[in-house]
Amino acid sequence: MELEVIKLSEAKKGFVPLPRRWVVERSFGSANRFRRLACDYERLPETLADLHFVVFAMLTLIHATSILQSA
Repeated sequence: MELEVIKLSEAKKGFVPLPRRWVVERSFGSANRFRRLACDYERLPETLADLHFVVFAMLTLIHATSILQSA
């Protein structure tokens, strides 16, 4: 895991969204809708990683179908 510290060159007042960070926050917010991921019920970390894969695949398909239907 790599930690990246972002410092702004000048002080800004109020809420200023960082570039592309909202994509990650939106994704994890969408994943919280699935109750199985709310708590760690699994014995193996591989099972939890696989569940995350399934959930994000479902979310991607939902967004892809809505884009394809509007086109």
